[in-house]
Amino acid sequence: MNRTSVVAVPRRSALLRFLPLRKTTLPFLRAFARCLLLTLPVGLPSLPGDALARSSTSAAAPLDAGRPEGATGYRARQALRGQGWMAVTAHPHASETAARILAAGGSALDAAIAAQMTLTLVEPQSSGIGGGAFLLHFDAARKRLSAWDGRETAPLAADETLFLDADGRPLGFFEAVVGGRAVGVPGVLRMLEHAHREHGRLPWARLFEPAIALARDGFGISPRLHRLLAADPALRADPEAAALFYADDGQPHPVGHRLRNPALADTLARIAERGSLALHAGPIARDIADRVQRHPQNPGRLGEHDLAFYRPVERDPLCVEHGPDRVCGMPPPGGGLAVAQMLGLWRAATGTTASPLAAGPDALDADGAHRFAEIGRLVFADRDLYLADPGFAPIPGGAPALLGPAYLAQRARLVGERAMTQPAAPGRVAEMAAERTRFPAGPVPSAGRAAAPAGDSFERSATTHLSIVDAWGNAVSMTSSVENAFGSRIMVRGFVLNNQLTDFSFAPTSNGKPVANRVEPGKRARSAMSPTMVFDRDSGALRLVIGSPGGPSIVHFVARSLIAILDDGIDPQAAVSLPNLGNRNRPDTELERGRAPPALVDALRRRGHGIRLAEMTSGLHAIAVDCPPATRDHRRCTLTGAVDPRREGLAIAARVLDGPGAPGPARSPRSPAADRVASDR
Repeated sequence: MNRTSVVAVPRRSALLRFLPLRKTTLPFLRAFARCLLLTLPVGLPSLPGDALARSSTSAAAPLDAGRPEGATGYRARQALRGQGWMAVTAHPHASETAARILAAGGSALDAAIAAQMTLTLVEPQSSGIGGGAFLLHFDAARKRLSAWDGRETAPLAADETLFLDADGRPLGFFEAVVGGRAVGVPGVLRMLEHAHREHGRLPWARLFEPAIALARDGFGISPRLHRLLAADPALRADPEAAALFYADDGQPHPVGHRLRNPALADTLARIAERGSLALHAGPIARDIADRVQRHPQNPGRLGEHDLAFYRPVERDPLCVEHGPDRVCGMPPPGGGLAVAQMLGLWRAATGTTASPLAAGPDALDADGAHRFAEIGRLVFADRDLYLADPGFAPIPGGAPALLGPAYLAQRARLVGERAMTQPAAPGRVAEMAAERTRFPAGPVPSAGRAAAPAGDSFERSATTHLSIVDAWGNAVSMTSSVENAFGSRIMVRGFVLNNQLTDFSFAPTSNGKPVANRVEPGKRARSAMSPTMVFDRDSGALRLVIGSPGGPSIVHFVARSLIAILDDGIDPQAAVSLPNLGNRNRPDTELERGRAPPALVDALRRRGHGIRLAEMTSGLHAIAVDCPPATRDHRRCTLTGAVDPRREGLAIAARVLDGPGAPGPARSPRSPAADRVASDR
């Protein structure tokens, strides 16, 4: 079976049929399907304090309101070494939810579902059931990796004029994002439901209990959520969001305020009982479509039929060899191809004896940083031209055309001792030469009316990532998003709707020819989200689970960490904490403000780089897996969890280790954010 075109019939609902996923079938779908009741809720045990091993969480610093999901501080973190199972998510409550599921005998997929429901509540700026996701799942027993695409789709009524004004000019970003225009069909919930039918152990309804209870009882607002609420100029205009997040004077509720969301608790209870159909059909779907279509300033085109007939796609993972490892990621429209190109070009451009990227556990090598930035120019030139939904704009020659050794070697020769003085041109291969003009790059406006670099789109960083390994060695790497911070700024029944359609190119044509990533009905927008797993090339053993939020810079965040870990031998916590950098084929190379030392800035400028210091708010969450040779008992493996110091995530393990094989304290040092979680209980 070609998994990119057909999704199997779910086991729990024999009445729900799934047609081949081709755009030509979508306009002819007519009938709603009924859903059988899922298993009734079963109580989850509470986890005693000494059953959890934790990493510390971050404090907040002043917010840069100019960023889509701004920085809220940097706090040094310590790696968590444990055994049994481990969960690393972007919020302490979500990590605790995952831990409860894992401790109750749940699978990694079960824990990911439960954590995502909690993130919908406690991290609404980043992800939720109103958005989409990509997920990698590793089945340890079968040594099978699957890739699930829950990316939002454009409504059937959408077309390439969606982001053009009355004069045919592309809209500015915030003209498009706030309101119903940019809302795509949410996909994360239905994708998780499909994956659960293959990889779940606990009943579906049971996975919703922690989030439902937390929504009803309330949780303390974190510094990060508070500062993002204070900085957002548009969310207050939504009546439901204003009533939930803001006081009568229009100011956000203070840090520590117990926020209760009974509307979300009711929504999750309905989904727990009826499955994804509770959101995709019936009263909730009706309310979603109504809020989108009747938005007073910026109505959209999403209809109930779009929600009813959304289909996730199970795709073939995209895997490449990198030294002794096999690195696997999300194929297009995901970001795995761009990450794979970064890795291939890094080796092709530097060889085995050139300078490393990491000069140590907390610094970047200037020569390595130069080469990494130049490689980024080449990757984003290709990405801007060729990458889009493969069901609508397949890459001529397929992904291998952009990953072949000869092609990468040819591209790598463009990396010199000095920075390129002009934007890199996309590459050519034999298969592409004849077809390149079919999908040329197209201009997209900046926040005003000026055109941005060719083929670019407004990918923003309101995203989250979680990494989970269960007691059987199964693993999940999932990146989910509502696109911009708080998505479209529309709340429906307790959750935020996405604005994911702004990831399409706003201008549909360039020089009279269609742009690959233009808006089309039923299409998925190009994404940089790159959930990733690394395996030993010879044995197939899982070595690393990693991913990050960060908009288009996700490609750089993930590639930088992989190079530091796999090539430079840096431990995972140090790798995710390294200063961020990259170049998306722009005039300036971006370096992380406050983390890139002046000596690095000066060294890159001497090589001809323009430098832009920016808040580069990654959210890298990783689990490294180290097992004794030939072991078949996952319980003997050491799990090392790494949490990005730029956000407020938390790692939790079944058992913690001070040293190899030595039992240690149950908890690592706590931060104020973790203390607030404890006080919420």
